[in-house]
Amino acid sequence: MNPKKNQPVHVVALGELLIDFATVSTDADGYPTMAAHPGGAPANFLAALSKYGFGTALLGKVGADTFGKLLLQTMEKAGIETRGLVQAEDVFTTLAFVTFDDTGDREFAFSRKPGADTCITYEELDLRLIDEAQVFHFGTLSLTDAPAREATRQAVAYAKAKGKLITYDPNLRKPLWNDMENCKKQLLWGLAQADVVKISDEEVEFLFGCAPEMGADKLLAEYGVSLAMVTLGPRGAYLKNSKGSTYVTCPKVTPIDTTGAGDIFGGSALSRLLKLGIHPAELTPEQLYAIGSFASAAASLSTEKSGGIPSIPDEETVLSFIG
Repeated sequence: MNPKKNQPVHVVALGELLIDFATVSTDADGYPTMAAHPGGAPANFLAALSKYGFGTALLGKVGADTFGKLLLQTMEKAGIETRGLVQAEDVFTTLAFVTFDDTGDREFAFSRKPGADTCITYEELDLRLIDEAQVFHFGTLSLTDAPAREATRQAVAYAKAKGKLITYDPNLRKPLWNDMENCKKQLLWGLAQADVVKISDEEVEFLFGCAPEMGADKLLAEYGVSLAMVTLGPRGAYLKNSKGSTYVTCPKVTPIDTTGAGDIFGGSALSRLLKLGIHPAELTPEQLYAIGSFASAAASLSTEKSGGIPSIPDEETVLSFIG
């Protein structure tokens, strides 16, 4: 269900709202025919939360162009509060072009030199949305370029000072970084700010060069994270806090588009955490398993449809898959 228009904001996210152009067919010379879908990791994350009954809001920037207007309409339709979205006259809405291999895995190319999402300033942020929310979420794409990087750092500091739960997704997109050492530095900074981290096994390998389980240990012991959730692709996920750990598996699906699956995992997991009303450090292994099972099922089922936001399954459908 989508939240009502005037529902309180439970979760606010800062970051990119963009158009994903996904390949639907390829001609004899290899050129793709593409379909446009709403995208951006924070938007996908919030859309899952909205789908499962929570009030959400996005802080970000789009162009005052056709795609920017379409994205605002999509956010409103998904139940995501849009008063924190700025429409810019001087830059275009960011575009991402997604191609797929035979297994449905993605390769990204971005039209973002600059894109509107990188141009947001701290002064343009509606801090009242952070004041209202219980949770502040951010990712790494808003740390690639100024002024968005400074706006993100200041917003995180503001949210922490207000006592908000901080959630973070490293969301590594190598084509957006000119310097991989700086990339690693920014990703690690984000980890050090967060109470809850959703990270992929590939990102653990990039940052730490270790197995997912050891990566989760490092997040708790060295970065002060309360709950680490490591996604393992089609193998499921590994969740760990100070009370214990658990593995969860995914339902068997036939993926056609994995775009947004990790974001949907994160938003779905947070929806279960908020429903429990327990601090992430205090979750029992059984509760970790329940959170991970729901999130893995939601993310897996989303891969059977194209796009991120349009692919999020209903809560009843997810529950039927996990029994």
